[in-house]
Amino acid sequence: MKRSNLIVGIMYFLAGVGCLLTGLLTETKLEGLFFGFAGAGLCPGLLLVCQYFYWTSPQNRERYQEKMDNEQIEAHDELKIKIRDKSGRYAYTMGLIVISASAAVFSVLGSLEIVDNVKTIVFYLCGYLAFQIVAGILIFNRMMKKY
Repeated sequence: MKRSNLIVGIMYFLAGVGCLLTGLLTETKLEGLFFGFAGAGLCPGLLLVCQYFYWTSPQNRERYQEKMDNEQIEAHDELKIKIRDKSGRYAYTMGLIVISASAAVFSVLGSLEIVDNVKTIVFYLCGYLAFQIVAGILIFNRMMKKY
């Protein structure tokens, strides 16, 4: 495993610790955000550091090399590349339709003064992000079964 993975893991971890300390030592309205960033930095950082030490140990180096070879083969498989591109295009088109409809709906709701809360829009955008990810994966899996 590359040393850059270890460095990235340490940087994530340090950024998470910084956000955690900022959240603990300051009293602002952004405390929750700092704790969220702390979790988003600490967990992946710790995971990357542990993976680095696991895969660089002498008994796991051969398995890691096999794993990397298989990933290279999967990444350069022409059929999967075409299917990934096609599923990405379909998910993108679905996303455009959803965003267009959402703009109209939020415009109407804002005009009727039903939605003035920023939290509602933030939660909606998080749901939209999850929708995009799930749609891309489902379309890809369905197309893989087809071919």
